Formats: sequence, C-alpha cells, structure tokens
Amino acid sequence: MIRLDSLKFDKVWGYEKWLASTHKAGVQKEFLSALGGSYPLLVKIIKADSSLSVQVHPDDDTAVQLEGEGNVGKTECWYVLNAAPDAQLVYGLNGTYTAEELKAAIDANKLDSYLNLVPVKKDDFIFIPAGTVHAIGGGLTLLEVQQSCDITYRLYDWGRPRELHIEKSLKSIKNSPLDKISAFPGEFSCPYFSLEKITVNGGWSMFASGKNIPENCRLLFILDGEGVIKANGGTNEKISKNDIFALLPGEKVTVEGHLSLMKISAS
Repeated sequence: MIRLDSLKFDKVWGYEKWLASTHKAGVQKEFLSALGGSYPLLVKIIKADSSLSVQVHPDDDTAVQLEGEGNVGKTECWYVLNAAPDAQLVYGLNGTYTAEELKAAIDANKLDSYLNLVPVKKDDFIFIPAGTVHAIGGGLTLLEVQQSCDITYRLYDWGRPRELHIEKSLKSIKNSPLDKISAFPGEFSCPYFSLEKITVNGGWSMFASGKNIPENCRLLFILDGEGVIKANGGTNEKISKNDIFALLPGEKVTVEGHLSLMKISAS
C-alpha cells in the first residue's frame, strides 16, 4: 500500500491536484516505480474559483487521428466535493448542431447560447464521455477520474486570450445523449473505470484481487472523516480528508474510524 503525495498545478481559474498519476505531464515517481508501468487512470481534485474554458476531449480513435499513435482519448467523470449555492457547469449542448452551425456561433461570439447550463450541488455525479462539450463553473471543487490523457481542445474561453483549438474541437464533438445529473448512486462503472462510495462506521476491509500490475491497482480516496488504515496486518496509519492510497494486487487493507471513501478501479 502506498500513500500518494499529490502534485499541485496552479491555473488562471484555480488549481488542480493530481492525486494519482503516471502521466508524463505529472509523474508520481514512487507510484510509477511500484507499478512498474503506466496506470491507465488519472485522478485529480479540481478547484475552480472561476469558470474553466468550454472544452472537449477526443475519444480513443480521434486522439490517434489528431495526435498520432500512442495517444488515448479522455472519458472522465466528476464527483462534486463542494459547491457554492449558485454553482453550475456546462454539460453538453442544448440541441443537436452541425459543425458548421457551431463554427458560425463561435465566429459570432455566440456559442454561450448553444450550451447546456446545469446547476449542481455537493454529492452530484457527472459522467463526461469523450466528445462531450463541457466546462466546470466557478465555485466548484470536484473529484475527477479520467483516462490517463492530457488532451484538451478549447472551444471557447469566456474572453480570455488563451489558445483555442476550434478545428480539432469540432472533429471531436459527439451529439450522443447524456445521463441526467443527480446524486452519486453509490456505484458507477464504464468501460474505463469504476467507482464505489463506502461509508465506514467502525471497521471495513477489502482484498485487492487480480494479478495484473498496474491495471489491477485500486485507489482509496478519503472523502470525509478520519480514522486509521493498515495493509496486510501492518502498522496503523492515520487518515483524513483528501488522503489517497494505492493498493497493489494481493494486498488486504483494513480501515477503522468514521469516514467515507471512494474506491476507484480501472475497468
């Protein structure tokens, strides 16, 4: 079991903390060394003081087409850790539009009227398949679980002078139906990752099954509360909010205390 130290990246809109990463843009060397290879997921905390750009990520095939062999797409999800009373985000478009219609809206600086703005609150869950237009609004702190990919195409940036990627964005957008945003149901699974929220009142334990490293590595992220954790009958370590641990296949972990945690696995 490894306690992972986060990597912080300051942004114009707030910051990101990369909680679990072997991606070349932010490598946790101890994590990479323990796994002996690249982990297929990237897990972050995102704190947005102001809105992020309106953006889209390619799927696996489009990532190869636009960026070359060896690249993967970015399907992701968000669990809302904290939200201001008026917090909202962009979740897809408010209709089905052609690339030509979207390009005309961008050129006319009217894309905001094509966006689907949705209010969100603490404990909401949002699944963002690759190809979904999206933007995190100000006043939100999120747990993000995603494919290990750092490809982002900005479509619109609220007047900020950062580079946009219009052509690649338009090639990546999909008009697929999206799930309704609601409170996290307790468990979620897609072809890339799975999440399970666990409430501990006393004691809880799990065995990390599987034999393949790094794919069968599990992550435990402490959402709230405090307690102790130990692996394979070893020494107790104190744990509290925002701590994260990586479990290798074959390890058994025991948690004691009063807390909630998110178990994260690659699919």
